[in-house]
Parts: sequence; C-alpha cells; structure tokens
Amino acid sequence: MIEFLIGRLKSFKFAFKGLAWVFTHEKNAQFHLLATVVVLGISYLLDLSTFEWLCIVIAIGIVLLSELLNTAIEKLADFVSQEQHPQIGIAKDVAAGAVLIATLTAVVIGLVIFTPKVLLLFSKIVLVN
Repeated sequence: MIEFLIGRLKSFKFAFKGLAWVFTHEKNAQFHLLATVVVLGISYLLDLSTFEWLCIVIAIGIVLLSELLNTAIEKLADFVSQEQHPQIGIAKDVAAGAVLIATLTAVVIGLVIFTPKVLLLFSKIVLVN
C-alpha cells in the first residue's frame, strides 16, 4: 500500500513538472494562463451563478487541456523528426486547430455569460449618472 501511495505521489510530481515546463516555456500557454486569471477575476466580480461558474471552469479546462496536448504533440513530433515532413506537419496543424476550436468555444461561452451582465452593469452606471 505504501509503495502504491509513493508511486501516485511521484506521478503528481511529474504532472506538476510538466505543467511548470509548459507555462514557463510556451508563449501561447502563458497567454492562456493570463487569460484564465483575467476571466476568473471577471467571473468573481460579476457574481456568476453556479451553472455559469461551471461553464467557465469547463471552458478554461478544455482550452488549457488542448494547449497542453498540442505542446506534447509538437515536442514529440520535433523529437521524431527535425526535418519538414508532411505527415508531421499535418499532425501539428491538427493539434493547433484543436486549440483554436477550444479557444473559440471558450470565447463564445464567455460572450454568452458576460455580455448580458456587463450590459446590465453599464446600464445601471448610465442610469445613476
């Protein structure tokens, strides 16, 4: 049982090591992390419902997940072949496309949730003045 627990702890260590590497070396991942912090801050300020929070957290998770998988595919592909290869190029482009789809989906979710709240807030500010 102890060996099992030690093995699990080591796997967490490797997972955190991978996260740290991606967020310290990959500019797109850094951008997504910054966007995550901004979106979470806005979400807190706008007092989202539980369902809205769930939607935002799922959208963020999907974007970060896709970014991590894209980076893993790119690094593995670069290790396999440093030369330009059409099949590797397709794999890398498809992985990047997955990040794009995830990001666009997250943007739409954010617009659907935030736009009415921001418009209501803005209308309250205008009415007060």
